[in-house]
Amino acid sequence: MTARGISHTKDLLSRGDLTVVEHVRSVLTAIREQDALDAYVAVAGEEALQAAEQADARIREKGREAWWDQPLLGVTVSVKDLLQTRDLPTTRGSLLPNDRPREDAPAVARLRAAGAVVVGKTTTSEFGWSAATVGRVAPPTRNPYDPRLTAGGSSGGAAAAVAAGLCEGSLGTDGSGSIRIPAAFCGVVGYKPSYGKVPYFPNGADRLAHQGPLAHSVADAALLGQVIAGPHPADPDSGLGSLDSPRDLRALRIGWIEYEGTDPEIRRVTEQGRDILVAEGHRVEDVEVRCQNLYPAVVDILAATEAAGTPPEHEAWCDPGRLEIVRHGRTLSGVRVIQAEEVRQNLRATLRSVMDRYDLLAMATVPIEPFAADAIGPSWAADPRDLMWLSWAPASYPFNMTGQPAVSLPAGLTRSGLPAGLQLVGPVGADDLVLTVARRLEAMLAPLPLPHPPAADLTPVTTGERTP
Repeated sequence: MTARGISHTKDLLSRGDLTVVEHVRSVLTAIREQDALDAYVAVAGEEALQAAEQADARIREKGREAWWDQPLLGVTVSVKDLLQTRDLPTTRGSLLPNDRPREDAPAVARLRAAGAVVVGKTTTSEFGWSAATVGRVAPPTRNPYDPRLTAGGSSGGAAAAVAAGLCEGSLGTDGSGSIRIPAAFCGVVGYKPSYGKVPYFPNGADRLAHQGPLAHSVADAALLGQVIAGPHPADPDSGLGSLDSPRDLRALRIGWIEYEGTDPEIRRVTEQGRDILVAEGHRVEDVEVRCQNLYPAVVDILAATEAAGTPPEHEAWCDPGRLEIVRHGRTLSGVRVIQAEEVRQNLRATLRSVMDRYDLLAMATVPIEPFAADAIGPSWAADPRDLMWLSWAPASYPFNMTGQPAVSLPAGLTRSGLPAGLQLVGPVGADDLVLTVARRLEAMLAPLPLPHPPAADLTPVTTGERTP
């Protein structure tokens, strides 16, 4: 049995058609035997089966009541290898000596407390530096819809694992689009909560990183997000509250953003989502958001943070692409970093003004189709020395700069048979509104066909070759 959604699994378990041990054992077997996508970098063993036995004992004792206070009981989840796990190594995609944490990251601990069974750690680029899952710790993570192509990143392993049915949900991180980009490429749901809604430990000084779930459906992502949310003393930024949603959810004001250079196929697929929103009674209007020097500011903030966290003696261990960013960060003056922070503040002010006019924003999650599995970007952005490694994802990093909640959901397939994602973004704290509208939109969009098992030919191919 492959994992195909939280509610389906819980239904089988509650009816007694399946035990948690049977379910977990089948998922672990599938990971070990079928993970040609290289979604996992480490797989749980006896620890996961012991957790499954405990879950079965609880179900025998409590029956359906077992899920009242443990809503994820028996559900299999994976954890991105950037996040601490007490029973699995945490490499963070780096060749530096492995870290064997003594305790879970706060969000991981909350998943376990809710009954979830952690089945493994998913592949990431080194410290999550790139929006493709390419590194030296593991082979590149491949796209379930065409394994010659990238799954995106840096939560590419998480997205591929969910899409391939190798877990019901996965915990990822998103510092510049790292949940939403692979979700769009792999045809799953990726939810980046408002900044601070989910505690992040250890976090970076850039204050860009979010933790959030990837799942088969918006409902599953919302449930996972609810479990891991809330304040925690390890993260002083955590504990963000929720904004009230508009009273009439049938007639929202939605600003539609179209990015220059969007692939015609991506535009065609995502426009179907726009048509549905209009048919549902929402007022959808074209809107343009401009912020001078935004991309250079993102580069400088990220590079300064990477440089600060990488002492010279670690350079020999660095991924060559990440090392280029570290070296750029070391050239930056304090004045230049503060100027980048001023750009961030200008963007926050601009988008706050936009959100005064609109309840939500909508757009294609990624304006291009996936590129080759072993690349960090399309050909025009694949050389890290050019510092263009995020330039092809202009709908992602702005909302890390502002901390706004965002959900990417599958909008359909291109004529190449590849998923395209549609992104909804709300004001800071309006997570419930974003998820509610995403769930309604998901119900109106045609579900994607399941990906086929990887073909024998894994030779990388090149797509998404759109000039900026």
